[in-house]
Amino acid sequence: MPAALKFTGADKDLTLDELAAFVDAARKAGVPGDNPIRAELSTTGKIKEVETALDEDDD
Repeated sequence: MPAALKFTGADKDLTLDELAAFVDAARKAGVPGDNPIRAELSTTGKIKEVETALDEDDD
């Protein structure tokens, strides 16, 4: 299983600032720009968690 970068919302749902911090951290970690992002959504469709592989994701 490849190493991954995962962010969750400080409260229940991820904010725009938290999503921007995730993207910034991923870029600084050298995550390839074409790697897919996986997200866990709440029942209301809000983002609770995002994750991406730190290196090339072949899955």
